[in-house]
Amino acid sequence: MSLPLNPRFAATFPPPVMEARRWLEAATFSKDRPLINVSQAAPVDAPPPALCKVIAEAALTQPESHLYGPVLGLPELRAEVANQWSVAYGGDIRADEVAITSGCNQAFAATITTLAGEGDEVILPTPWYFNHKMWLDMQGVKTVPLPTGETLLPEPDQAAKLVTPRTRAIVLVTPNNPGGVEYPAALVRAYANLCRRNNIALIVDETYRDFDSRTGAPHDLFTDPDWQDTLIQLYSFSKAYRLTGHRVGAMVAAPSRLAEAEKFLDTVTICPNQLGQIAALWGMRNLGDWLAGERLEILDRRTAITEGFSVLTGWRLLGCGAYFAYVEHPFEMNSDVVARKLVEDAAVLLLPGTMFTPENNPAGKRQLRIAFANIDRAGIGALFDRLKSVAL
Repeated sequence: MSLPLNPRFAATFPPPVMEARRWLEAATFSKDRPLINVSQAAPVDAPPPALCKVIAEAALTQPESHLYGPVLGLPELRAEVANQWSVAYGGDIRADEVAITSGCNQAFAATITTLAGEGDEVILPTPWYFNHKMWLDMQGVKTVPLPTGETLLPEPDQAAKLVTPRTRAIVLVTPNNPGGVEYPAALVRAYANLCRRNNIALIVDETYRDFDSRTGAPHDLFTDPDWQDTLIQLYSFSKAYRLTGHRVGAMVAAPSRLAEAEKFLDTVTICPNQLGQIAALWGMRNLGDWLAGERLEILDRRTAITEGFSVLTGWRLLGCGAYFAYVEHPFEMNSDVVARKLVEDAAVLLLPGTMFTPENNPAGKRQLRIAFANIDRAGIGALFDRLKSVAL
């Protein structure tokens, strides 16, 4: 006899990255051919030494860093985000329009919880970020897939056809996870207009904004003095400053929306990690040049992917940017089988497109995601050497 299970949880899938890691349990790798892990889009290195020192000193000298803090985050960090975002986007963003969350995933969860209830609908372009789909499932919110086709760019006209009286939001991730594509500013603006006409929210997840290949603002939404009536922007400090374990994200929205989100955040974590917030604030104020160098390194790896991809016969590169290459494989079997066999046959761990698309979606069965942020040019070359030698 087992205890009851919330049917919403039974209706969604296991965490994909954890599932993929379990594929390694029965695998063995030699010194000559160690595992190439391109499954997870998170830095594996520690923060830069100067930032580690800031965290250590705060832990030793600031007793308040170990206590509860404001539910919506440290006022200094909220103000810094508002100031820097106002400059970067050419808009007017106030500190009371910024909330700090325990990672960007929590920012998404808080946003959806304030917007949608049982039976409501949210439009997600596919391939989607799987944690977005999982949270919607667990909330009883219907996910409405918006296919993006070979360009991986969601068409606003197609999205408009999916809007119903139960639609509460459209979600955009740019630069995209898993596709890597950067959404043109005009496309993002078209979605803002669509959402405003239908009185629904536009959620723009910009977790990877620091690694966008474009210069200047990636969109103009914050230049609209009434942006708060439509836009909710999400962000993560984890990728920028290697703070993944500290869990620090942000949600930018109307103060009235943040007041509702505060109810959710107070009952889940009470407050964001204090040391992580101290680190994020110091990073924003002092690591601009370092972060610019990190961006250039990621862009160089992106170039290595696009330049080297031609050695793979029959493969197609669908999208590449930020941390990701999204590809189509040439094999007859489904991508979930291909991904498992690549662990055995090539000592490569990546994720299948079936983890980013609706069940039985034919496109997902042909696609794979390569998260290349943690392998340098030499590692990318080794990855291609292994993939081109695979015969499945």
